[in-house]
Amino acid sequence: MVYVMLAEGFEEIEALTVVDVLRRAGIDVSTVSITGSKTVTGSHNIPVTADILLPDADLENADMVVLPGGMPGTNNLYDSSELEKVIAHRVENGKWVAAICAAPIILGRRGHLKGLEAVCYPGFENELIGAKIKNEKVVISSKIITSKGPGTALDFAFAIVSVLKDENTARKLRAGMQAE
Repeated sequence: MVYVMLAEGFEEIEALTVVDVLRRAGIDVSTVSITGSKTVTGSHNIPVTADILLPDADLENADMVVLPGGMPGTNNLYDSSELEKVIAHRVENGKWVAAICAAPIILGRRGHLKGLEAVCYPGFENELIGAKIKNEKVVISSKIITSKGPGTALDFAFAIVSVLKDENTARKLRAGMQAE
């Protein structure tokens, strides 16, 4: 199971593109509201109904936890002490975490990217403490996937498919969606 975390002010393209592509690939994915309400409003005032609430998600045993960016969504995810405990546990135990746009700062501010290659939305690089900053659309380093922003959401989603399924599945999906 993959969980895509939703907080008020999340970037809609980044969250929903991942959900769409993973479901096309046959990967179980659920959106998770950290707000206490299933309705979460994105950074462009689009209300989205989450599949489940945070207490109902088994984040520690998930195949991957995905952190979409957007503001103030990224800061709202960062401020969740429950989510931080889970992320720290996942990173310490070599379990997949993916973050896009501003969301890599959730990992970077707490030193989870130290010594790893990473990318984020331009201007947030100084918050990726100890990371080796790359200038690529998507970076996979150890068990962490990072990506630049809304325009790289498809590449980010295909990268997730490539590590959870395989590169061939991601390639076929990319071709079928005319994303080559």
